[in-house]
Amino acid sequence: MSTDNVSMSHVGEFLPLLPLKDTVIFPQMILPVFVSEDICIRAVEAACAKDRFIFLSAFRAEGPAEDLEQPALMVSTPPPFDVYDLGTVASIMRTRKLPDGRLKVLLQGLTRGTVLNLRQMTPYPLASVRSLPEKELPRTPETSSLIRAMKELVEQTVQYARTITPDVLPLLLETHGLGRFLDIIAAHMNLKIEDAQKILGTIDIHERYKKIQMTLRGDIEAAILQGKSSTGSRDDVQKIHRENYLREQLKALKQELGEGGEGKEEFEEMRDKVMKAQMSSEGQGECLKQIRRLERMNQDSSEASLTRTYIDWMLDLPWSKMSDTKIEVTQCKKILDQDHYGLDKIKDRILEYMAVKKLNPNLKGPILCFVGPPGVGKTSLGKSIARAMGRKFARISLGGVKDESELRGHRRTYVGALPGRIIQALKQVGTKNPVFMLDEIDKVGADYKGDPASALLEILDPEQNNTFSDHYISVPFDLSQVIFLANANRLDTIPGPLRDRLEIIEVSGYSEDEKNEITKQYIIPKVVSDNGLTQDLISFQDSAVNFVIQSYTRESGLRNLEKNMAAITRKIARFFAENDEKGKERKQVKITTKLARELLGEEKYLEDEHEIESLKVGMGVGLAYTQVGGEVLHIEVKLLPGAGKLILTGQLGDVMKESVQAAHTCVRACAAEFGIDVKKFETQDVHLHVPAGAIPKDGPSAGIAIAVSLISAFRGVPLRQDVAMTGELTLQGRVLPIGGVREKCLAALRCGIRLVCLPEKNRGAFAELPLTVRRKMDVRFVSHLSEVLEHCLVDAVKSGDGVVNYALNARDGESAARTRDTAA
Repeated sequence: MSTDNVSMSHVGEFLPLLPLKDTVIFPQMILPVFVSEDICIRAVEAACAKDRFIFLSAFRAEGPAEDLEQPALMVSTPPPFDVYDLGTVASIMRTRKLPDGRLKVLLQGLTRGTVLNLRQMTPYPLASVRSLPEKELPRTPETSSLIRAMKELVEQTVQYARTITPDVLPLLLETHGLGRFLDIIAAHMNLKIEDAQKILGTIDIHERYKKIQMTLRGDIEAAILQGKSSTGSRDDVQKIHRENYLREQLKALKQELGEGGEGKEEFEEMRDKVMKAQMSSEGQGECLKQIRRLERMNQDSSEASLTRTYIDWMLDLPWSKMSDTKIEVTQCKKILDQDHYGLDKIKDRILEYMAVKKLNPNLKGPILCFVGPPGVGKTSLGKSIARAMGRKFARISLGGVKDESELRGHRRTYVGALPGRIIQALKQVGTKNPVFMLDEIDKVGADYKGDPASALLEILDPEQNNTFSDHYISVPFDLSQVIFLANANRLDTIPGPLRDRLEIIEVSGYSEDEKNEITKQYIIPKVVSDNGLTQDLISFQDSAVNFVIQSYTRESGLRNLEKNMAAITRKIARFFAENDEKGKERKQVKITTKLARELLGEEKYLEDEHEIESLKVGMGVGLAYTQVGGEVLHIEVKLLPGAGKLILTGQLGDVMKESVQAAHTCVRACAAEFGIDVKKFETQDVHLHVPAGAIPKDGPSAGIAIAVSLISAFRGVPLRQDVAMTGELTLQGRVLPIGGVREKCLAALRCGIRLVCLPEKNRGAFAELPLTVRRKMDVRFVSHLSEVLEHCLVDAVKSGDGVVNYALNARDGESAARTRDTAA
């Protein structure tokens, strides 16, 4: 409850009077008061029965008669209620009856008030009161400077004079307004009754400020003078709080009396644990040092708690504990085959890595980094490696990490300091030689708190990480026995120095055949078990599995495929649960294509979605490689009357915009060679659009697809939609190699496109694709733009009967005749 929540207009004219002995309550002050006299208890009860407002005033202190002439010290009420006229209107927050008959009352001061007269004396004193609400000064630079100066004076008083306890400092930070600020300070000052009453009676805020300022300065000067004449123990008193000082003195007295050995056994036990932990010499020395400091501390202080936490962390770290590693290459191959289908090339590299580790355990080997789309099994490869080597596995997520202290830890001077994620993971696994998977290493950021990627350079460098220093433990820790693995979705966002320490292994997407086998061998048993069913209750037909793969999931990975299979299984689980409630017997459910369509709803991908069998002018089919795998990219070009402007839409990145400019220049420079009227470049605007405008697109590999679309639009000749192409284009028309060949080829197959144009220099990358994929594709390797046109551009031949025949102008004689009627 605060004064802001109390409307002073609700305070009545007559209030019960509660005399206070040796206490002056200020506005904003919350204080418990013990009431023992019957007449005072009745006053409190009367206030609680009405509106809980009561008037508080202190008994007159014995002093010179001239002091009583001051307005703040005037007394008009007769004995035994000879209290000061000026007091405080307060609210009763809570009352409690004590066993000894007294009443404990929790009061909160609201505003100043003055007694006009005493209306009655029995059964409880009732006074006519006029409240004196304070008009707070507006917040100006002047009042802000006064508050700042007074706050510094209070801090000096807490440090030197100790007439104010440190508890007041947090309250001042939350206080707004100079008047409230001064009342809180006055309430916590060690003042005599007369001095406190004088400050309470000073209505003018500036005058009250001067009085408090003079009192605090006097206390500080007196403390400094006293400190100069005191002994050396005075210096210790100034460094710690009075309570801690007295406890230290008490501890010393107990030791002299032979009663100070209560915690000795605990500290000795700590030392024994440190000696048995087989720490490094630096770690052992630091722990013993901290234990000696802890012995001299007050055990209830916050610093002692922090020191204990540090010692516990040091004792929990696996300084010498190691997993028993026994590498058998044959067993490792068996485990990799159990956990993953396909990925033969990647498995071979992992087995080579393990074989070398077996022959030379001390080899500071490379850090393997698996790069590929989401859901292809990069993290699970790390788990399989750890299981095959018999080591503990831990995953450290780096996605979105921007603070270097997330890896190196916080220094112990900060509140809530903790070690970094590396040290935390070591404590979690409990061994010195685990397998750590650094997840999403391509998504590490950087800001003003440091560059985590730079911290990873030390962690991953075999020549440096044997003395890795975490800011929290502040002593070197050997990470050379840890096997670090990493995974990422893309390489271009990994800094060069960090990428140089990694051995990149590309984990590409899966073909439909591979997805089919993975679904049967891994996904279906997993989702059936997870949803409380068995293989006897549900079975999937091969046609249903193929239908789900082709019609609902066309990403490179397997996550959406698993989600759809789990959705089917959940619906069947609900069917069984409802039948169990009805008492029906369970019978096996076969998932057919028809049932899968009913359970999953409308198909997301249709076979004729890309209109493969059609011919379109100015629309080329490109292939792109994204973070989620390969994608088919449609590039549309339309010519409009204009002045030769180039309009680009579809949220293209900077690199792709440059590819468009390069393709446009190449086509214009070679217009005569491609059969294009040069005047069209000056009389018509070119609008190039890449559909799915909400999705960013970037990269140079769409160069030849853009050029082919421009040539088709300028010549008015259709393009085959069953031919996809990818390759970077130069101004001279040369086709340069690109990356992501596997992902792009799989994307073309998913859309039913089998004829693909690839750069000549990517012939070796295509040869590394699985044989099942290569057999399904008809790949043409090209080195110049003119070769691409021979495979995708259609020439028009008009016969005498008014029918236009479009025939593929291919060097190998292949033709794809398509006919459409046109006006004679």
